[in-house]
Amino acid sequence: MTAKFAPASATAIPLYLVAPDAVEATLAKLEPAQSNWARAAGFSGGLSEVLACPAADGTPAVALVGLGSPAARKRGRFQAAVAASKLPEGVYRLTDASPGDAAEVALGWLMESYRFDRYRKQGAAKALLAAPEGIDAKRIETIAACEALVRDLVNTPAADMGPAELEAAAATLAHDFGARFNVTRGDDLLAANLPMIHTVGRASDRAPRLIDMRWGDKGPKLTLVGKGVCFDTGGLDIKPASSMGLMKKDMGGAANVLGLARAIMSFGWPVQLRVLIPAVENAVSGNAFRPQDILTSRKGLTVEINNTDAEGRLVLADALALADEENPDLVISMATLTGAARVAVGPDLAPFFATEDRFAEALSLGARAVHDPVWRMPFHDPYEGVIEPGIADLDNAPGFGMAGSLTAALFLRRFVDAPYMHFDIFAWARSSSPALPKGGVGQGFRALVEALPRILGL
Repeated sequence: MTAKFAPASATAIPLYLVAPDAVEATLAKLEPAQSNWARAAGFSGGLSEVLACPAADGTPAVALVGLGSPAARKRGRFQAAVAASKLPEGVYRLTDASPGDAAEVALGWLMESYRFDRYRKQGAAKALLAAPEGIDAKRIETIAACEALVRDLVNTPAADMGPAELEAAAATLAHDFGARFNVTRGDDLLAANLPMIHTVGRASDRAPRLIDMRWGDKGPKLTLVGKGVCFDTGGLDIKPASSMGLMKKDMGGAANVLGLARAIMSFGWPVQLRVLIPAVENAVSGNAFRPQDILTSRKGLTVEINNTDAEGRLVLADALALADEENPDLVISMATLTGAARVAVGPDLAPFFATEDRFAEALSLGARAVHDPVWRMPFHDPYEGVIEPGIADLDNAPGFGMAGSLTAALFLRRFVDAPYMHFDIFAWARSSSPALPKGGVGQGFRALVEALPRILGL
């Protein structure tokens, strides 16, 4: 369920964002009854502290939300967004907020109001926010809608989000924006020289496929590649149950790519956009690919399989090679690729790799502006030898035992000559926090929305 701003209303309830050192100054602006109520309640402006002060009839007359100290605010994002869940029913309007605070609260409020209600009815948020003055309300609503798309796709279990359903979601997006759409399925992947996508997905009775969407006919060529492994058993190197439990989210890269594509098309950027999603299920059956098999990729590079659970880089490799053949100005891949990335930076940060420093600099600036944290990782050339097994050109799972995210990124880079960025994301919130409920989550795509105009010179 996507949230939107409430229509502006003269009766909207004033909402103040209050830092601890500004409590008395704020209370001085209120009617005596409301300021006395706040003092009696002990309102101190603490982080995520929320208080509704009543009118004489008991309805909310004014609302206060604590911002916390500067040190406390560094420990979380969108902390004031808890107001969307804690305040009584009504329409609220931000009062005396700085543009920066207003934008953060506005986006956080809409993301806090998200509900995944496909399988269980959940009431819509009752505390609504009128679009704050001085912000680009339409842009924020669009970003929130893109975030909701990502969450819906990731949250849907694999029984209802297999390769065909992921294709259908992409087809709907293409239809909504007039994009061109093509899909190569099953054994046709072999005829189309996409052998590794076919190999990874052939063990499932849900046919593997490559989704190919194009939009725009002028401007820089931007190609997005998203890992669409709709469920990952690990193949013959089968995962233990403890590792398989969240594998419905292994298509989180594809979901984030579709969220980014929706934003780009919504904003009408002058780009030639292409979206490639290898959509497969990594299953176990008699025709599953095996450890120590050697595969030949679209690019002609041979790959020794030393772990069938390192399948994401295989399907991405064919898609990246296809993308690179058109000499795009920028290729971006997004994938829930390695546990090593989680060990390195945890679930909240989106690690990324970039072949050019200017990409990384622009992305870091964009990430801070929209509260979508990223962290640059290195394409460390001395590790190139680690992914070369000797018997084949590349090893899909080298026994190095360290730097797993880096070696995976180096593997992918072998298939791209164009300027390239790669994101190794988690796409999941393990517990709820303000604006980020437990479950599927967008990572990195909002930072890219902010940074790409600068990167591409739009």
